[in-house]
Amino acid sequence: MAPLNQSQLDQLTKRLNEDNQVLLREVRSELENSGDQHRIDLLNSEPGDTGDESMANALADFNVAILDRHIQGMRDIEAAFQRIKNGEYGVCTDCGDDVGFTRRQAYPTAKRCIVCQEKREREYAQEGHPKM
Repeated sequence: MAPLNQSQLDQLTKRLNEDNQVLLREVRSELENSGDQHRIDLLNSEPGDTGDESMANALADFNVAILDRHIQGMRDIEAAFQRIKNGEYGVCTDCGDDVGFTRRQAYPTAKRCIVCQEKREREYAQEGHPKM
């Protein structure tokens, strides 16, 4: 596959910047709402029960998970910018082949070509999923 031309790189850089701004706004919003009045109301309600407390904790965990996902997305974008700077953007980290412009349009932070990504997903499909 051919390397990116300047127009393609500009298009992808613009997309990365836009995605980063969206994530930054989401993180700011989550942090501003971290007081989570609904959770506080559940914990302070009388008479409170373990169900209310469990629901409040679940909401808090959910908000932390969303925040974590946004921050990881920002880290992925930062890593993509570093790969651009180093001239490594679009080079598969596993096999060294070109990631492809179409894939980068769909997923601008992609580190792997589609073949290596599919292989990784098959190999690590159960990673992070506890078993009983």
